[in-house]
Amino acid sequence: MDWIELLVYSVLLTMTAPLIGAMVATVFDPIMLRRPIAVAERWISLITRIDLQESMGWRRYALTALLFNLVGFVVLLVMQLWQSGLPLNPADKTGVPLDLAFNTAVSFVTNTNWQAYSGEDAMSYFVQMVGLGVQNFVSAATGIAVLIALIRGLRQGESEGIGNFWSDLFRSVMLLLPFSFILAIFLVSQGVVMNFDAPVTSVFDGFTQILPQGPGASQIAIKQLGTNGGGYFGVNSAHPYENPTELANLAESLSILILPAALVFTFGRMIGDVRQGRALFAAMMILFLVGLGVSLLSEFQANPALGVQAGEMMEGKETRFGVTQSVLWSVATTAASNGSVNAMHDSLSPLSGGVALLNMLLGEIVFGGVGSGLYGMILFVVLTVFMTGLMVGRSPEYLGKRIEAFEVKMAMIGVLVPGGVVLVLTGIACIYEPALQSLTNTGPHGFAEILYAFASGANNNGSAFGGLAANTPFYNYTIGGAMLLGRYAPMVTTLAIAGSLARKRIAPPSSGVFPTHSPLFVLLLIGVILIVGALTFFPALTLGPILEHLLMQSGVTL
Repeated sequence: MDWIELLVYSVLLTMTAPLIGAMVATVFDPIMLRRPIAVAERWISLITRIDLQESMGWRRYALTALLFNLVGFVVLLVMQLWQSGLPLNPADKTGVPLDLAFNTAVSFVTNTNWQAYSGEDAMSYFVQMVGLGVQNFVSAATGIAVLIALIRGLRQGESEGIGNFWSDLFRSVMLLLPFSFILAIFLVSQGVVMNFDAPVTSVFDGFTQILPQGPGASQIAIKQLGTNGGGYFGVNSAHPYENPTELANLAESLSILILPAALVFTFGRMIGDVRQGRALFAAMMILFLVGLGVSLLSEFQANPALGVQAGEMMEGKETRFGVTQSVLWSVATTAASNGSVNAMHDSLSPLSGGVALLNMLLGEIVFGGVGSGLYGMILFVVLTVFMTGLMVGRSPEYLGKRIEAFEVKMAMIGVLVPGGVVLVLTGIACIYEPALQSLTNTGPHGFAEILYAFASGANNNGSAFGGLAANTPFYNYTIGGAMLLGRYAPMVTTLAIAGSLARKRIAPPSSGVFPTHSPLFVLLLIGVILIVGALTFFPALTLGPILEHLLMQSGVTL
């Protein structure tokens, strides 16, 4: 039965991603642009007096995206601080403390959705919908827009512009809305809460319990599809109000990867060579399946301290989902920069938790975030092309564009900045006493909790090892800074590469160029990812999940 669940998930993902990818390409291709979107764009141009047809250079495109995100940050910050005076607050929620409000605003604007609070306790319905819900859409749309700009840079020749940010943002939102609406309706049919009622007080067998209410389904749909991940409730999709049935669980877990996977095929169609998209999808799928296999094997091996030969590690998992669906979700949510959970990652086995951690430390490029995952992967493609060009003794080329020093430098900055942020901040937290006081575990697992927190923030994932009490000024501000650097360093360097490539002439295909759609290139790309990504963090992983696994196998408890 477990293998059938995995097979169904893999088949659905592999079959639907190319179809959705083809549809997404029609939204952004001017030749195939659907009439309703074009009409809506003209109305927006008339109302806002913004020329959506004007092509921007990469610097202007980047500045516009950054300013738009800055405005979103300020608005969301103010909403939280003044929450008590806003409507749709039947539970009379008070204003959010400044450090937590800063962290939350950064988190949702950067598509991270790291949550140092419990949604049903801290946020009103208005802030959940108008603040967090809106950012779930526009942060995902920003990632898609940057990816589309990069694609234009690759396919255009001798051009100064890479597109219009406002047009790309609008089309991205229009893409996300119908998918989210359909998923939200389905989730409501499965029993996901969707109302504006006040919390209900229930008394059963002498015990009193407060049952939270609110507009959950609409936010849950986009938090999955937009690789946002922030739960409406504190325990995220482990909560029966968020994820009540196995059908809902399948739909939500599939939604994590469906758009990141589809955009890979969109890439192939928009550059005019579907083989390129298939090659990148193959690399991502191989890394995903290997991680899933390791994680499952680890979770189905009993802890030697229990004194049993075999068994499942059920700690921290919902009995209605079991080990397989919980592990599948944990690998999918960390392969994408989603971060939602249907089980507690802090209770995963050391190797399974290590796989989740490694998925993030690779840079969230195994499918990754909507848009951001693929442009992060293309940074690794640039590095791989550069290395293969040196090996064959020719100038490196990718899709007819020469890869030169500028592109390689930008790619290295985009790849190394998030990793550097993780290591530096983890080191500071390990020697700063107030940061250590947030730990509820010692030894290698305690270290892994700190490493996981900064890896999740810097790579815009948002999941956590819950044993770290992160709602403190130190973690709210440092993880907030990590989220900003991890989001915008790769984004700006990607746009710089797009602008540089757009100005170059497209060279005709030649036999001496290393084919970037071949199985050999896929293997080389995976090798570069593991060398640059994994080896950077090998010492840290050794001190955390690897050491914890070895101690567990030796019967040592800490």
